[in-house]
Amino acid sequence: RMNQVITDVPFGEGTVNLFMDTSSGDVVMEAGALETPDLTMTTDWDTARKIFVEQDQAAGMQAFMAGKIKVQGDMMKMMAMQTSMPNDDIAKQIATEIKDITS
Repeated sequence: RMNQVITDVPFGEGTVNLFMDTSSGDVVMEAGALETPDLTMTTDWDTARKIFVEQDQAAGMQAFMAGKIKVQGDMMKMMAMQTSMPNDDIAKQIATEIKDITS
């Protein structure tokens, strides 16, 4: 259960709030925010695009090490979410949902 805050977006009010919930066993990603997330990840638009849309995991690690990704809450949940992300079909579904939410 993770909230994502994407800053510096090139449209709207400059910030997009999304959430990802895997507690049901399925990946649910929608616009908005969970009331009681396990963690909140904040990053800029360019970094989010590289990680989630382009599926560039190296960019994610570089951004985290450079301080472009801020995490509040249970860091272990984020790491578990990364390692438990299923096959490429789910990754493509997530990328498509993010494109739909942010376009």
